[in-house]
Amino acid sequence: MHYALHPRTFLYSHYFHLGLRFGVGLIAITLVTLQLSDSATAMAVCIGALCTALMDMPSPLGHKLNEMTASILLCSVVTLLVSLSGPIPWLLLTMLVLISFLASMMVVYGKKSLPLQLAALFIMTMSMEHVITPRQSFINAGLFLLGGLVYLAYAMAVSWFLRHRIKQQVLAEALFELAAYLDVKADFYDTRYNLAEQFNKLVRQQSVLADRQQASRDLILRSHQNRKDAIVVQVHVCMLDLYEMVLSTHTDYAELRAHLADFEVLVALRNLAFKAARDIEAVAYALTRKRASYAGVDYAPEWQIIESQLQELQRRGAAGEATRDALAVLRAQRNKIRAILAKIGELHLASQKVYADTPFWSGADMAPFLSQQKYELSMLLANLRLDSPVFRFALRVAMAISAGLLVGAALPYAAHSYWIVLTIIIILRPTFSMTKQRRGDRIIGTIVGCVLTAIVITWFDTPVVILAVLFLATVATPTFIYLRYRYAAIAVSIMILLQMHLVAPSNTNLITERLVDTFIGAAVATVFSFVLASWEYQSLPRLIRQVLDANLRYMEASFALLQGKGSNDFPYRIERKRLMDSLAALSSALVRMLDEPAGKRRSVEDINLFIVQNYLLVAHVAALRSILLRHAKALPREAVNAMLARSHGAVCRTLSSALAAPTAPTAAPAPAPAAPGSSPLARADDAGWSGWPLVQRRIRLLQADADKIIVHSAAIVQAA
Repeated sequence: MHYALHPRTFLYSHYFHLGLRFGVGLIAITLVTLQLSDSATAMAVCIGALCTALMDMPSPLGHKLNEMTASILLCSVVTLLVSLSGPIPWLLLTMLVLISFLASMMVVYGKKSLPLQLAALFIMTMSMEHVITPRQSFINAGLFLLGGLVYLAYAMAVSWFLRHRIKQQVLAEALFELAAYLDVKADFYDTRYNLAEQFNKLVRQQSVLADRQQASRDLILRSHQNRKDAIVVQVHVCMLDLYEMVLSTHTDYAELRAHLADFEVLVALRNLAFKAARDIEAVAYALTRKRASYAGVDYAPEWQIIESQLQELQRRGAAGEATRDALAVLRAQRNKIRAILAKIGELHLASQKVYADTPFWSGADMAPFLSQQKYELSMLLANLRLDSPVFRFALRVAMAISAGLLVGAALPYAAHSYWIVLTIIIILRPTFSMTKQRRGDRIIGTIVGCVLTAIVITWFDTPVVILAVLFLATVATPTFIYLRYRYAAIAVSIMILLQMHLVAPSNTNLITERLVDTFIGAAVATVFSFVLASWEYQSLPRLIRQVLDANLRYMEASFALLQGKGSNDFPYRIERKRLMDSLAALSSALVRMLDEPAGKRRSVEDINLFIVQNYLLVAHVAALRSILLRHAKALPREAVNAMLARSHGAVCRTLSSALAAPTAPTAAPAPAPAAPGSSPLARADDAGWSGWPLVQRRIRLLQADADKIIVHSAAIVQAA
């Protein structure tokens, strides 16, 4: 269950606060306008506020101002053009198709442009229903503009006043997702769960976590001006360090299960990880309530079991090499988990007081960590080609809306074309997977919403009850639109149907007509989801290259850090973020592809393994860093650096080979031979360094997993 859906956290989430801000602002603007004017004026102002509110999302204040202003100006122009075209049917149809196409082309600017596209198409749909004079068109557009500007002022004022609160809520969401990530890791110690399935779950959760961490970065690292901001920055930085430690806990789970399945230690390790997740949730929970967090989880019982089991295994160590290997893995896991628990303790402390210094971000340029949104015309023009997925989507939307209008005009009953078009707009998304999900949610949500509205109208048809339900539906719509769209579909159906009932209470066919129109719109959207479709497998070669390129740069930065060539880990953090972002994009494409028809899926198993192998490289680097820090005493730097240099060369040659020509499965390039008499292994052993066996094992795993990447990448590109 998503954390925000839990009763304990729902009222404190930024989703609910967004819905409350949306509902209060929209209803207040409407009521004030009603006091000053008539219902027609209030409706025009309300729709202007509604379209602007669609862009009211958690984001930096400067970005929010730009995004909402763009929505106001664009939607005002759209409503004016559609209203002026209304008296001439052929011109109106041409304008609707053109606006649908251009609005859908805006998707080229990323997922933040999706609400803007929806707002433009929504006001287009609302404006096409009534034929008015040119003078009325300009008045209506002016009222729309006024409503948008009033909501903009309201939203900016509230967001400025609650700017720190929003940072806390978004950071808390990232911490909740990190706890969920640790829950998945905990199940690796449970023999009831299949390891391959757990890796798949882990990769999916990694994609979600990366998205939430980026949202946190964009809000927190963009500006930090006072003591309160300093605390959220501390918690954010500590969370990222903790995340890397969790990554480093990857180990040979199969070996642990094979040799320790009959011991209590695996259960103890799982319980430790589970308790650590609850400890992280406690920090997130405290943040949502604007409180400092204090450690309250007792790990002592699990530690006692682990230590006693380690002693037992040490006594059995002479029984065989396999047991000794399992013992070494277990001892390493114990040390890593101990470091994680210590870092969770620092996470609690970070929420309590301001540190004297936070070296990671103090005086540094945060731009590489932040989302860079560029709205350049050249980007849109570059996608005006038939092989562009965005161009094909825009054509698909324009054709589907045209078909919806024609179907509505041909129906024997008084069809409401605007509702059919609105259904098409909501359901038809850039990818087949998103369209499929939206279709199901829209149909079920509309049915449930119609049933609930019928109950309210039939048995509770009083102004107080209807206004109360209307307010709740208005708050619920934005609350669930990014959380559970099905719930949002229920709420928006109730909201619109009750508004129509207030305007025309004598219409007995209101609900039936809405249901029929919804099914027609869903059918049209489903048919056109196959027209000029862009299937996910077509993007695989590009995504694979992005991951390989990001991983190559990450390895360069990682080995420079491991060999002590840099004074800080800033470049390493940047490249790690870029690699995780590219892996998240590929993982999301895989999830979407699994929702597509079976004939459009390619190399699912190879993509899974490719993602896992790249993820494992990150885990191995994190583990190496942890080992070198933990065994820093008496570190034979020259010998270890020599071994790291050889490994670095081998891994980078493998990744470069895969990146250069991933067209057919091939073997990894042979490693460069070591110079005579310069074996870093021998020199490290001669130095008697205790950490050498761990470094040697981790480097061996790192190179082995890098070798597998070239095979899987070639198979994926060849299949695509």
